Amino acid sequence: MKPAEETEVKIRLSDRNSVFDSLKRLGLGISVARQFESNALYDTDDQTLRRKSMLLRLRQVGDMSLITWKGPGASSAYKVRPELETSIGSLETFARILSQLGYHVTFRYEKYRTEFEDNKRVGTVTLDETPIGDFLELEGPGEWIDETARALGFSRKDYVLESYAGLYLEHCRRRGLEPSYMVFAS
Repeated sequence: MKPAEETEVKIRLSDRNSVFDSLKRLGLGISVARQFESNALYDTDDQTLRRKSMLLRLRQVGDMSLITWKGPGASSAYKVRPELETSIGSLETFARILSQLGYHVTFRYEKYRTEFEDNKRVGTVTLDETPIGDFLELEGPGEWIDETARALGFSRKDYVLESYAGLYLEHCRRRGLEPSYMVFAS
C-alpha cells in the first residue's frame, strides 16, 4: 500500500489580520476554528528516524490525539513527502508504548491553528500562530498552492519548506538563544 503524499509550503506572515481579510475575499471559510495544538516528535537515542529523514509525531488537539509518520521527502518547489496519520485513544498510553519501544521525545512544539477551505476542497490553508511567529500553510496540489499564494499576494520566493523544528533552531541561532522546545511561555 502506497502512503498518502503531503504537498505543502509555509509562508511567514508579518500581518495575520490582513491575511484573514484576503482569505475571506478568496472564498476560503473557516473549516476548523482556532485550536491549541501540542506536538511531540519522537526518535531513538541514535536518531534512527532522523537519519532516514523520517518523523514520528504525537499530537494533541482538544480531545483528539493523533499519531503521524512522515517519510523522506522529494526535492521540488514544495515540501512533498509520504504521510500516514491516524487517531489514537490515549496520548499518554501511546507515549508510554513508544518509550517501551525505545523512542523518546526529541522536540516539542505548540501552536494555535485555524483551518480554511474553499467549497471545492482542492486544498487547505492553515493559519499557525507559533512562539516564533505566524505562518500560513498551503497544502494541496502544487498548481493550487501557487494559485492560492498568488491570490494572497505571495510568490514562490516566499515559500518556506523547513519544518517547525528547523525554523525554531534557526530562530534560536539568529538570536543567540540556547534551543530547547518551541512552546509558549507559561
